[in-house]
Amino acid sequence: MKCPFCGALNQDRVLETRAINEGATIKRRRECEACGRRFTTLEEIEEMQLFVIKNDKRREPFDRRKIVRGMQLACTGRKISTETLEEAAEDIERKLYNRLEKEVSSREIGEMVMEKLKALDQVAYVRFASVYRQFEDATQFREIVNMLRRQGNRKSG
Repeated sequence: MKCPFCGALNQDRVLETRAINEGATIKRRRECEACGRRFTTLEEIEEMQLFVIKNDKRREPFDRRKIVRGMQLACTGRKISTETLEEAAEDIERKLYNRLEKEVSSREIGEMVMEKLKALDQVAYVRFASVYRQFEDATQFREIVNMLRRQGNRKSG
């Protein structure tokens, strides 16, 4: 640590350490051994900011609430709890941050949401897919329903 008074490097000792902000920050009282002056430092976790690259190439900060809202719309009238959707969104968020990349495409997020919905409720999955993939006619609905049937038959057979 560099002394803010004399500029000496790594010539200080810690006198007191305290956790503040519910443990999110460490406050240390230090004394420079070169000049004898005391100073305080704060140590915090540096959170990575994740950005979403939209289809039109715009960048915007990641917002888990948007995932939850999209899933809630797809699940309207279905028996899926808000807690279940929150947990699914948190899982998606955790996976995105664990990749340690600063940017993610909205397409990747949409695919992750569809996988979660497919496991939770097939009707919600089809609803979300129809909006996300911008279905234009009934044949696209039929294709996705047939795909779900084929997957269901493989699981039970």
